[in-house]
Amino acid sequence: MTETLRLATRGSDLALRQAGAVRDALSSRRRDVELRRVETRGDQIPDELIHRLGKTGAFVRSLDEEVLAGDADLAVHSLKDVPTEGMDDMVVAGVPERAPSGDVLVHPDGLGIADLPDGAVVGTGSLRRTAQLKAARPDLVVEPLRGNVDTRIEKLLAPGLQAEHERRLIAAGEASAMTAEEGGTGEEGDGEADADAEGDEPEVDEEFETTVEEWFDSLSDLERSAMERKVETEYDAVVLAEAGLRRSDLFREVPTTRLPREEFVPAAGQGAIAVTATDPDVIEAVRSAVDHPRTRVAVTVERTILGELNGGCVAPIGVSALVQGEHVHTRVRVLSTDGTEEVADTRDLPIRSHAKAAESFAADLADRGAADLIAAARDEAETDEGTRQEADDE
Repeated sequence: MTETLRLATRGSDLALRQAGAVRDALSSRRRDVELRRVETRGDQIPDELIHRLGKTGAFVRSLDEEVLAGDADLAVHSLKDVPTEGMDDMVVAGVPERAPSGDVLVHPDGLGIADLPDGAVVGTGSLRRTAQLKAARPDLVVEPLRGNVDTRIEKLLAPGLQAEHERRLIAAGEASAMTAEEGGTGEEGDGEADADAEGDEPEVDEEFETTVEEWFDSLSDLERSAMERKVETEYDAVVLAEAGLRRSDLFREVPTTRLPREEFVPAAGQGAIAVTATDPDVIEAVRSAVDHPRTRVAVTVERTILGELNGGCVAPIGVSALVQGEHVHTRVRVLSTDGTEEVADTRDLPIRSHAKAAESFAADLADRGAADLIAAARDEAETDEGTRQEADDE
């Protein structure tokens, strides 16, 4: 084991914060840690939804390959991105204490899921969240959403902030510049065109207590960045992981409402971090410095169930486990991709045999129809992939 541990991480703000937390924990044990930024397959295909990347591990394998090649000593991941199979050459050496694992609805005015108007547009890049949203509110329009945490929030906030900026400019009598930008020439036309133009003049029916400049100065850095963003889809709300918001220091920057865990069961491993390694000395150093036993038990149950169901990222599966005394309270919800069918259950698993009990729980769910829902989702994913490949060939 080298004197300075080289820690492979993605370069996103959230990934660097997670890596920094691991570095600090190891540093407290008098270990020097150097961060090594790596671009992953998931980063290289920014416009592709996660479940269409072909398999799980889009954000993981590139980091682990740095370790296997000897260019890094350990790697840090969001545990929900780590595959439940194909990791025989790597060891999950440490799982730090988990952050809140649930999902939240982010809405500019803080509305909850039940308060959204009919037909509201909700953004998410998750197959699981899409199905859960459709099951809870079939009237909602669920649209794809990708990007880092701050990017997703900016996409939500941008249209509203830009519209308010325009209203303030109009109220201040500064709309002429915007009109020119939209294609106005100022040249004389026929009478009908002139009449239309006159009819299109904005009415100044709003008054503001602050100037445009004062309003802009009052915005947060996140809101100012959103002001400059062009968006193709206008979202009324977006669904994000609470852990990601908190780790990015954005949880209090935007109004959020926690989604009910009974319906919006989180992804297996959500809110947890995994540190992978191969060297026995590094594994022991990480385990002693960062591993949190209760979190380790909970995520072992979740990942065992996910692995036994063989759903990966191709099916809408929520698995949530919480250690409660001598038992692990476990909730599972498997949905069809359109949210119209489901197999769900809760069970208290004995902590002393939690892994075996999780296997049995998964087998029961599979027999009750979960396997059929997952197979149908996999067929849909393969059909979509074939359709896209045919389109690319044309």
